[in-house]
Amino acid sequence: MITKTSSLNSDFEFIEKLAVLMDSKFTIPGTKFRFGLDPILNLIPFLGEAVSFAISGALVAIMAKHGASGKTVVKMILNIIVDLIIGGIPLVGKVGDFFFKANKKNLALLKGHYFEGKHQGSGWGIIITIVVILFIIFTLIIYMMYKLAAWLVDLLNISEIFQLF
Repeated sequence: MITKTSSLNSDFEFIEKLAVLMDSKFTIPGTKFRFGLDPILNLIPFLGEAVSFAISGALVAIMAKHGASGKTVVKMILNIIVDLIIGGIPLVGKVGDFFFKANKKNLALLKGHYFEGKHQGSGWGIIITIVVILFIIFTLIIYMMYKLAAWLVDLLNISEIFQLF
C-alpha cells in the first residue's frame, strides 16, 4: 500500500534526480564546476527556455500537490522566474544559465521545508512586497519617460511647432 509519506519520498527522490540532471549532472574535467541540461537546452532559442521552464514548473507543481507551504511555492516560482529572466538576456544570459541553478535552489528550499521545518506559512507577504516593488519601478519608469520626453521637446524646440497651430 502506498502511503502519503512513501509517495512524498518517491516524488522527492524523482525531483532530486531531475534537479541534479537539470543543474549539476556534468563536470568540466579538471575543475569542480558542475552544470546540467538546463544551460545546454537554453542554447536552443525559445524551445530550450520553454522546456526548462516546463520542467521547473512541473517540479513546483508536484511539491505543491504534496502540501508545500505557500511561502515555499512562491520562493520556488521566483527562482524559476529569475532563471527565465537571466536566460532571456541575449548572450550574457546563456552564460548566466551555467551559474544560476533554479532547480538546485528549489531543491534546497524543499529540503528546508520538509526536513527542517523552514519556509512555513503563507507566501502573501512575499507577493505583496514584489507587487509594491514592481509598482514603484513602473512608476519610476513612467516618470523617467515623461522627463525624457520633456527634455527632448525642449531640446528640439518642438513646443514652438505646437504653438503654430
